[in-house]
Amino acid sequence: METFGGETMGTTWSAKIVAPPPGVQAAIEAVLANIIAQMSHWEPTSQLSRINNAAPGTWHRIGPEFAQVMAIALDIAQRSGGAFDPAMGVAVDLWGFGPPGPRIGLPTEAEIEAARALCGYDAIDFDPLLLRLRLTRPVRLDLSGIAKGYAVDAVAARLRALGCLDFLVEIGGELLGEGIQPDGQPWWVDVETPPGVDAAPLRIALHGMAVATSGDYRRNFTVHDTIYAHTLDPRTGRPVTDGAASVTVLRGSCAQADAWASALTALEPDESMALKAHERIIVRSLMRHRE
Repeated sequence: METFGGETMGTTWSAKIVAPPPGVQAAIEAVLANIIAQMSHWEPTSQLSRINNAAPGTWHRIGPEFAQVMAIALDIAQRSGGAFDPAMGVAVDLWGFGPPGPRIGLPTEAEIEAARALCGYDAIDFDPLLLRLRLTRPVRLDLSGIAKGYAVDAVAARLRALGCLDFLVEIGGELLGEGIQPDGQPWWVDVETPPGVDAAPLRIALHGMAVATSGDYRRNFTVHDTIYAHTLDPRTGRPVTDGAASVTVLRGSCAQADAWASALTALEPDESMALKAHERIIVRSLMRHRE
């Protein structure tokens, strides 16, 4: 077994591969570069950035990988009642978590409402057969809640195509395991517990499964002793204040796990419980004690 790795999407990637073929590092890097070229909202020349910067109503051709992600994103947006939204980039930017960079102080109520009006996946007109997409009003696409998970799936698909049977792929804490380790054990992974949360350790055997975790502790800023997490509720355009400290989702697809973790983190506990029961999602939610 050999381990490969590098940097991508503002984080790191790694792959443990049993009997890797020659050139596997370059093959993985090519997959990741293609995803960034299509879907990164941080890369000004990406397909996504060109769509965001174009006039609403203009059709744009998109790559097949972009189309796959958009199909999954729009499906989960609808199933979650808008708790996941691939067109919430204006709100993300307003709160300082997008390409414009961090902000100083809080946005005004008027700014929040204006940003919320410029969000909503209903503004995405997607044609999967012709691989094209247009925005019907000036929303901004942001696929950060699903792109890393999809990248894990895409790397795994490339490894299978190269004849790899046993591997563990990880990008920024999202993982997918296939086959077994050389000693016959499954790919055991330990799920991160948020700081300040009292919870038993969770170890998962990934055998043809993926796991993704979303949490309020990974990116945030503090104003007047209040912590504002990067997890936004697309329905309000505001950071989540009463959601889970972390949500871990186990799914066959890492893109699905990533997007559902994002959606469930944005929901109130009662809403989250009802949705995961309805969708039969395997999930662990950890709540933070709030005074």
